[in-house]
Amino acid sequence: MAPVLIDTVAWVRVENGRILCARPRGKDVFYIPGGKREGAESDLQVLLREISEELTVMLWPETVRHVGTYEADQAGGHPGGAVVRMSCYTGDYAGTLAPSSEIDELAWFCYADRSRVPAVDQLLFDDLKVAGELR
Repeated sequence: MAPVLIDTVAWVRVENGRILCARPRGKDVFYIPGGKREGAESDLQVLLREISEELTVMLWPETVRHVGTYEADQAGGHPGGAVVRMSCYTGDYAGTLAPSSEIDELAWFCYADRSRVPAVDQLLFDDLKVAGELR
């Protein structure tokens, strides 16, 4: 049985050498903000919807830029395994970052916090560190 593909889109927000991460309600792990595609949504549609829902800010679509796509195995939950694909984008926003009812906590992580995020997010952390963007 082939592994299940979990297709996600994420917003990469780095400030002062730290990346914004969110911990969903009821979970112990932090993620790069974003989420799963619904139906035939484009990456931009997923990104705008998810960031508005999770962080109560609006991304400016004209500033959104693709920065990379990552894939990694995800442990457990699916017979035959699962692969998470995370398409990552930067972009400017309007509003004040605040956790929505879906999110328990926001945090700004440096590279030393890498072990607190899933494997696919860790790949992004590695690239940001090499690029000198993450402390």
